[in-house]
Amino acid sequence: MNKIIRKRRGGPRTFDRDDAINTAMHLFWRHGYEGVSLNDLTTAIGIAPPSLYSAFGSKAGLYREALDRYFGLPGALTALDEASSLMETIETILRKAVDAVTDPQGERGCMVSSGMLQSAAEHAELSSELARRRSGMHEAVTTALLPWLDDQHAGSLARYFMTILQGLSVQARDGASREDLEQVVTHALAGVRATVPPTRPR
Repeated sequence: MNKIIRKRRGGPRTFDRDDAINTAMHLFWRHGYEGVSLNDLTTAIGIAPPSLYSAFGSKAGLYREALDRYFGLPGALTALDEASSLMETIETILRKAVDAVTDPQGERGCMVSSGMLQSAAEHAELSSELARRRSGMHEAVTTALLPWLDDQHAGSLARYFMTILQGLSVQARDGASREDLEQVVTHALAGVRATVPPTRPR
């Protein structure tokens, strides 16, 4: 089912759709949407442009599927319901974020946090979609904090953490080491402990 057929003079050829999405995800993650050309994609995947259009509709269609694939990877916002306290939830978010942006199996930084912060006018729709996905991440962090905080404090603290998560992504892309980013997390946790409002039981 994942095999897409493309024909050449020598007969039918196939490519694996899942592999194609994974390859595209890494290219977009590393270089950004506008930094990856159609030729880059077809060369890396090993297909001709008509096959890419047939399978994904467009470069933007492939990008959206690559984003969906990225969201399925372990990250800062996975398994947050396992934490048993506010500080454990916060530390889990930040530590997992460092894991995600420095994972040697992936690319440096976060594909969504750093994705399409600026773009050409013709890509405004995709840029807005990335902004919506970042907004969804804020909502997910807010939801994770609600067992211990009221709506206002949870939303405000979640905004603070989103700012940190985006900063961690940029710092990782700029070459900061895991140890550097763990120090950032240590400082952030100390600040939260000093300023967090009283919490309520789960």
